[in-house]
Amino acid sequence: MRLVLASKTQPPDAIRAAYLAGAREFGENYVQEALAKRPALVDLTDIRWHMIGHLQTNKAKAAVENFDLIHSLDSEHLAARIAQIRQCPKVRILVEINLGGEATKTGIPPERLETFINAVRELVDVVGLMTIPPEVEDPEQARPYFVRMRELRDRLAARTGLALSELSMGMTTDFEVAIEEGATIVRIGRAVFGERLK
Repeated sequence: MRLVLASKTQPPDAIRAAYLAGAREFGENYVQEALAKRPALVDLTDIRWHMIGHLQTNKAKAAVENFDLIHSLDSEHLAARIAQIRQCPKVRILVEINLGGEATKTGIPPERLETFINAVRELVDVVGLMTIPPEVEDPEQARPYFVRMRELRDRLAARTGLALSELSMGMTTDFEVAIEEGATIVRIGRAVFGERLK
């Protein structure tokens, strides 16, 4: 299980402090914000950067060049653009799933997932799945989404022949439940950095 610190809105000094405390993997929601921070952290050569927010096609080149893993593939058009930028080795990505069917969130509906993966697997290296379940008051209310995510991954791995070894699910409020249900990556922000800066 890997801990990715969600560093959206956090200044470079906060990221450096977390690095000095032992963290090595950081997740950013916006490409431009991440790129603005990088010069102040260039000496930290073993940081691994994750793109955990929605990725716009016009930011794909910068994302491919600056992130180790993209968590939020949600369209064939974006996959084709990523493949144009780099074909060898293929870019490692996670497919974002909209498990709750929420109109305010991006991601592939579960019923379209197998078709989608088969459409993009020659373009990018699909290494797993990512989801953000609906907001709940009790972390236990998120458990059914994490169970469904794991079962979906297992079924798709069998049907597609892909390992789909990464499950990126769980944040500050529900990461313990996500880990219990098979998360391999959790994205933690507030529990480490405190409330987001405006």
